[in-house]
Amino acid sequence: MKFFVDTADISDIKALAASGLLDGVTTNPSLIARSGRRILEVVAEICEVVQGPVSAEVAATEYSQMLREAAVLTSIAPNVAVKLPLTPDGLRACRALSEQGVMTNVTLCFSAAQALLAAKAGATFVSPFVGRLDDIGQDGMQLIADIVQIYRNYDALQTEVLVASVRHPIHVIEAAKLGAHVATVPPAVLRALYHHPLTDKGLAAFLADWAQTGQQIIETVAV
Repeated sequence: MKFFVDTADISDIKALAASGLLDGVTTNPSLIARSGRRILEVVAEICEVVQGPVSAEVAATEYSQMLREAAVLTSIAPNVAVKLPLTPDGLRACRALSEQGVMTNVTLCFSAAQALLAAKAGATFVSPFVGRLDDIGQDGMQLIADIVQIYRNYDALQTEVLVASVRHPIHVIEAAKLGAHVATVPPAVLRALYHHPLTDKGLAAFLADWAQTGQQIIETVAV
C-alpha cells in the first residue's frame, strides 16, 4: 500500500518525506484555505519536496472551466494530479484529461456505482471517503471492499483505490487488508502508525540494560 499525506502544511510534508515512507500528497480547497497561502505557491513547494503524485483540486464546477484550471495546475510540475469532483462535469473533465495523459484523482466518492463511473472515465485515482460514511452510520470500509472487488473483476479498469477521510490507524490497516492501493492520511494518523506501547517499553529496557554495560559502539579515540 502507498501512503499519501493529506495536508497543505509544508513543514509536516518535509518531515514525513524525510522518513522515506511518503509516496504522495493530497490537498483540497479546505486544506489550502487553512494554510493561509496561495494554492499555486503551496502546490509548487510541495512538488519540490515530494516526487510522487501531488493532488491539487480544481475549484470550478463546470467542465470547460475545470479544464482551464487543470491546465494551470498541471503547469506547476509533472507530478501534479488534478483532483476533480465526482459529478457529471467532473467525470467528463476526467475523461478529457486522462486522454491527454494527465493524472487525475476523482474525489468525494461515496458509492461503488460512483467509483465504477470514475474508473470508466479513466481516473488515475478514486477517493472514497470512509470517515464521512462512518459519521452517518454507514460502513466506510464496506465501500472499499465493494470497489476493490469490482475493479478486480475487470483488467481494463486501472484506477487505483485511494482511501480518504481516514480517521485512525484501524482505517489504514483494514484498507490494506482489503487490497486498497493507497491511503491518504492526516499527518497525526501517519505518525500514529509508528507507535505501540510495547515498542516503547522494550526500547526503554534495552537502553537501560545497555547503559549498565558501560560500553559504546562507537568508541572515543584519543588524539
